[in-house]
Amino acid sequence: MATVIEALQQKLTQQLDCIYQGIDIDMQTSELAAQLIEIMRITEYCQVVEPFANHWSEKDIIMITYGDSILKSNEAPLTTLAKFIDSYFNCINGVHILPFFPYSSDDGFAVIDYSSVNEGLGSWADISAIASKRRLMADLVINHCSSRSLWFENFIKGEGVGHDYFFCAQPDDDLSQVVRPRTSPLLRPTETANGLKHVWCTFSHDQVDFDFSNPKVLQEFVTIIRQYLDAGVNIFRLDAVAFLWKIVGSKSINLAQTHEVVRLLRTLIEHAQHDAVIITETNIPNTQNLTYFGNANEAHAIYNFSLPPLLINTLITGSCLYLKRWLMSMPPAQDGTTYFNFIASHDGVGLRPAEGLLEEEEIKTLVDTMEMFGGKISCRTTETGEQKPYEMNIALFDALQGTTKGKDTWGLQRFLCAHSIMLALEGIPGIYIHSLLGTRNDYEKLANTSHNRSINRHRWDFDQITAELSNHASEHAQVLTEMTKLINLRTQQVAFSPNATQFTLHLGLQLFGFWRQSRNRKQSIFCISNISDQVMDLPISELNLIITETWTDLISGQEITDLTETIALQPYQTVWISNC
Repeated sequence: MATVIEALQQKLTQQLDCIYQGIDIDMQTSELAAQLIEIMRITEYCQVVEPFANHWSEKDIIMITYGDSILKSNEAPLTTLAKFIDSYFNCINGVHILPFFPYSSDDGFAVIDYSSVNEGLGSWADISAIASKRRLMADLVINHCSSRSLWFENFIKGEGVGHDYFFCAQPDDDLSQVVRPRTSPLLRPTETANGLKHVWCTFSHDQVDFDFSNPKVLQEFVTIIRQYLDAGVNIFRLDAVAFLWKIVGSKSINLAQTHEVVRLLRTLIEHAQHDAVIITETNIPNTQNLTYFGNANEAHAIYNFSLPPLLINTLITGSCLYLKRWLMSMPPAQDGTTYFNFIASHDGVGLRPAEGLLEEEEIKTLVDTMEMFGGKISCRTTETGEQKPYEMNIALFDALQGTTKGKDTWGLQRFLCAHSIMLALEGIPGIYIHSLLGTRNDYEKLANTSHNRSINRHRWDFDQITAELSNHASEHAQVLTEMTKLINLRTQQVAFSPNATQFTLHLGLQLFGFWRQSRNRKQSIFCISNISDQVMDLPISELNLIITETWTDLISGQEITDLTETIALQPYQTVWISNC
């Protein structure tokens, strides 16, 4: 054990040397490394770290939800959520509960107190109860906290814990290169006991950014990580981590120190709990996003942010040109890493990850179509001062209610087609609770908050949604039934393991397909979707299926007896043709 700890301390010291190079901190990095080991209680929990280990399988599906997405009178929302999951989502083995802490804005992402559960949601006991049955994913809101936090109050007072936690700059500093997804002023003037300070705010003036050049901030977050592990958190979502390190005069995004902090957190977490996972939330262009894998020593998983806009574009245009081109360019994730695939979440559909992948005209058509289906568009200010669409805010079920030609009758089929593609792709699927329930745009909440993202953050009344799900003719019941069927099929196929082999098929622009093969090479699945509103013929002979094996479409259950036949795929129909 002593040798393991010594090696760990040496590794952490090297990482801290990289992070704080050129910065005068009040202790030796070796001393800081020892303190981090103590905070994480690694001497008590130290586990053998197997390099390049995959702590996931085809059975892993993560459901994304707010703690209060389902509400019942006189019951803590987390208690209601747990009951609802047990009743309706038994096909799901993981849950991402979005920030469940006291907060002041941004639906939880302006955290007031990281160590407490929002009393309006429940308690740590409720969190641990959910974690006892499923893998629990929680947010580490690491870039910023609420301006109403005790830490920021102490910053204003100039004393106490947090008084030196926040990053400040000067209005006359060169901040022209800073990349951020908001149009509000970057600096927040704040009167403090030490005079007027200008606090860096990447997102809003209620979300004040931390200064990680102060090691106390790092120590604070390592303390938070240990508490979350103790509560049963198994997956850490590093929110907005790309903006973590700031340097005046730079873009202050994706800096080398940020990557080193991610590497250090992975080192600490995997030594404390070997199967815990880090997922980086970096809503940035695809090539930048991929760098957060490092050499299988940074994020275990990265959000596949380019998938949502490309897949929606494919289904509304009836052409898979851009989706196929992107898929062919994506490197297979090496062992120890994987993709986190999603097509809907609590946020909107980001457009920056489509930059360089979709033509400007394609993006304009996509934006116009989403507006036609009732969506809202959020913009950012570019380096030249131009207003540019940054995010499309719309419920996925509404986003897929038609094509560029307008709404049609294929909405449900198109919606299910999107998920049949996502569920089969290399990586771990993340499914938003409102996609499982077929929730529509919430215009009432949008009007009440005036925040575009509210359109896709509906809160269901427990009795209302259970009544809808009991009515087999309701749209919501149909969505859940079909989604459950797809999920159950996926979790039974070893060829859908997140790191199983994947190759893109070339079947024209209206048929999107790829081939998955299990790592033991025993199972092959050809995943082919008609992404158009017309019947399309699929010549089985083009798949070169092995004639000595029996092939079956897993979704329909139909056996393919003639390998020379042609299958007529209905609009938005998907087949998963498997040999076992």
